[in-house]
Amino acid sequence: DSQSPSHRLSLLQLAIERHCYVVDTLRLHDLTPLNEVVANHAITVLLHGAGSDLRIMAERGLTVAHYCDLEAASRSIFGQQESSLAAMLRRAFNIRLDKSLQRTDWNRRPLPPAMVAYAARDAEMTLALYSWLNQHYGWALKMHEHTNQLEPVAAWIEPFLNGTSSVSVETAVAEAKARGIIQDDAQIASDCRTALLELKQLMHRSRLLRLIADLTLVQLVPDIEPLLQAPSSDERAASARALGRMGVREAQPLLQPLLQDPVHDVRKSAQTALRNLGRKETRAPGPPSRLIDGARSWTIGEVGNLDDDNDWKARLRTMMGDA
Repeated sequence: DSQSPSHRLSLLQLAIERHCYVVDTLRLHDLTPLNEVVANHAITVLLHGAGSDLRIMAERGLTVAHYCDLEAASRSIFGQQESSLAAMLRRAFNIRLDKSLQRTDWNRRPLPPAMVAYAARDAEMTLALYSWLNQHYGWALKMHEHTNQLEPVAAWIEPFLNGTSSVSVETAVAEAKARGIIQDDAQIASDCRTALLELKQLMHRSRLLRLIADLTLVQLVPDIEPLLQAPSSDERAASARALGRMGVREAQPLLQPLLQDPVHDVRKSAQTALRNLGRKETRAPGPPSRLIDGARSWTIGEVGNLDDDNDWKARLRTMMGDA
């Protein structure tokens, strides 16, 4: 955790079962010994919002080989507005996270004990949140688990999945044809269909759907339409956007129910898609009960597992010194 508006790495919190370590990275300059842990493919590093953390850690010589992004997993279930650590802890354990020291100067030294405890708490709660997600939404964690291993896709598609392409889709396809990588237009559709079947990471799947829309591969519409009912809100939203951008008017009846989706991101994507298709959508009333917080109306596992929930709450209270 950078704990700094400037994204300078001033502290590194490491929580494992029953222990939490707060590393003063301003005083300890050589962090490479920690690579024995974070660069070990057999160890899963849990991060909440991995993008900036990975970049900052890399600047200090730390290469994370195997990680799971809990923020991305939470977003896939409940949407962008409900994926923060504070929102997820409130949902999972009915705990309101104290963020009063979030914008404190974490470069000051020495840090008072209250700030050290505050920093450790985030890591401890991230570990607890992982256990809750793993119990109830294991599928989302698996779809946001990264091992730095390339997924099997055609070479011309890969830059678009990684966000590293420096040219337009049209230029990339033309260059691939000139080099003999793409033989004909039928191969383009075939490569994209294969990728849609093989890709596991949701970010890559969303980017692939964008690529399919950019290429207007309407022959893949039958492959995309079932994704409107995917468990992941990312995939429901991305498939709705793709169908709208390709002008698939036949998909309107399938898009209409998404106006009542409990996740705001999906509702917004469906509204945009229907607008692109020239149909003035009927704005649905707000989701029933209190689903505006992003929760879908499914039942989580067996509702009777109150002992497990209470056990986690007790453990969290112990971590926080409230027991």
